[in-house]
Amino acid sequence: MKRIQKITLLLAFCYMPFATMAWGVLGHRIVGQIADSYITKNTKKAIAEILGTESIAITSNWPDFIKSDPAYNYLSNWHYINLKSGLSYDSVKAFLYNDTATDAYTKINFLVAELKNKSLEQQKKILYLRLLIHLVGDIHQPLHVGRLEDQGGNRVRVLWFKDSTNLHTVWDTQLINFQQLSYTEYASSINFTTKEQRNSLQQQPISEWLFESYQVADRIYSDVKIPNQKLDYAYNFKYVDILNSQLLKGGVRLAGLLNEIFG
Repeated sequence: MKRIQKITLLLAFCYMPFATMAWGVLGHRIVGQIADSYITKNTKKAIAEILGTESIAITSNWPDFIKSDPAYNYLSNWHYINLKSGLSYDSVKAFLYNDTATDAYTKINFLVAELKNKSLEQQKKILYLRLLIHLVGDIHQPLHVGRLEDQGGNRVRVLWFKDSTNLHTVWDTQLINFQQLSYTEYASSINFTTKEQRNSLQQQPISEWLFESYQVADRIYSDVKIPNQKLDYAYNFKYVDILNSQLLKGGVRLAGLLNEIFG
């Protein structure tokens, strides 16, 4: 009995780092795969000098996997930003202008500035690049720009078909997994943009990226009207285009940031 209990606890511990990932493993890799298709040759070379043979898609999950190491607990607040409901873009922009908290917005700006430093030591380059790739994906998962009181939907209980879960997990993993595609197949199926579209997305300030996710999050919240509401085929049909748009925007904008730093 004790042996079984130990195994159960070990499995539970191993699962913990994955339980609150933004986009989950597939989602982050989709964003990374799309970004890889739009980086310049100079950017690709610079990234290879930092990450070696590790691709953008594969390295994108490192900041979630490392949650299993207590030494990296200080990174937990980097993955999201909480905002009150009902804010206008001007209100969000003003909030961000004065934002000094440890959150996704301040840390993305920090990482971009640090990675532009040519004398940055190699170990910091590796850490900061992995984090930047991941955090840009994070803020395109709408519930990572969610509400403090429910921890970005983690406390909003729903049913995904017959399985009890929470709203955050539905958007992290369930919707993406429901499409039954590998990350390369998924990226190929949605990665269609014009040069003009890419330029427009990449020229928008990070405050606009966050506000877009914030608006989607408000819509997601408003659709859950009762505890343990059942989400199924109809929910997928309603949100799959928004889901795909967020993944695509995340990849295109990530490429723009990486080209700005290294290109």
